[in-house]
Amino acid sequence: MRVFLTGASGWIGSAIAQDLLGVGHTVTGLTSSPVKADALRAAGVTPLVGALADVDVLRRGAADADGIIHTAFGVDVSRIDALAAEDRTAIETFGEVFAGSVRPIIVTDGFLHTTGDKAMETDRHEVIPAFPRASQQTAFALADRGIHASVVRNPRSVHGKGETHGFVPMLAAVARDKGVSAYIREGLNLWPAVHRLDAARVYRLALERGARGAAYHAVAEEGVPFKDIAAAIGRQLGLPVTSLSPEAAETHFGPLAMWVANDGPASNSWTKKALGWQPEQPGIVADIAQPGYQG
Repeated sequence: MRVFLTGASGWIGSAIAQDLLGVGHTVTGLTSSPVKADALRAAGVTPLVGALADVDVLRRGAADADGIIHTAFGVDVSRIDALAAEDRTAIETFGEVFAGSVRPIIVTDGFLHTTGDKAMETDRHEVIPAFPRASQQTAFALADRGIHASVVRNPRSVHGKGETHGFVPMLAAVARDKGVSAYIREGLNLWPAVHRLDAARVYRLALERGARGAAYHAVAEEGVPFKDIAAAIGRQLGLPVTSLSPEAAETHFGPLAMWVANDGPASNSWTKKALGWQPEQPGIVADIAQPGYQG
């Protein structure tokens, strides 16, 4: 297949590109940077330089593609309204280009509605006004119109050796600054996790054999106690590990406190069965333990 991939230079997108190329697909990757375009070309990806907000560029990338994988999303959450609108327009543009065909569109989202109940692939949520990203809702709307759109939901920790700006590096930075790796209360709140290479295969399999309107969970570990993650970070950094009260955690973690306290297990059983997917890479605790995990 000829695949148009947004976010091709990103942490997940670059892994997806290599997975696709490894089984014989060709990849055109969207990037906003000429420098990153050179790196994509060296990796076997045909670069398309342009911004996600440039609808003409998106149409050009999609026009010759047999399938689209959309992973790009801005990181400046202070602009979340603008980023969400840009993302929605991009997905709708892909739908317009692919209308009347069975060419697949795979859209990325995650797990924000975390109440302690296990997130299921059948869940369909409304957009949260405070965080109005509507990637999956826009994809499901396309599917309702007969367009072959589906969703891959990623956990908050998509880990792997060399990770530099995900949750594990952020937590490690706090631990270094405070001199201790911490968790809240008993640390039994659950974090789902996946290795980036395992996540990449979920995207490819969803592209190759996914169903219209489906949501797939790129979740290798349905729920890892946060205490275990904090302990792994502490061991890696040679720092003590300790429990904090919720009040102390607010000061210790700052803006990360709400995520550290979150209890959000997520199911993977239907995804495994539907796609024939089995995670193969190390779990998050074993991964963090690798020498030089953060490069």
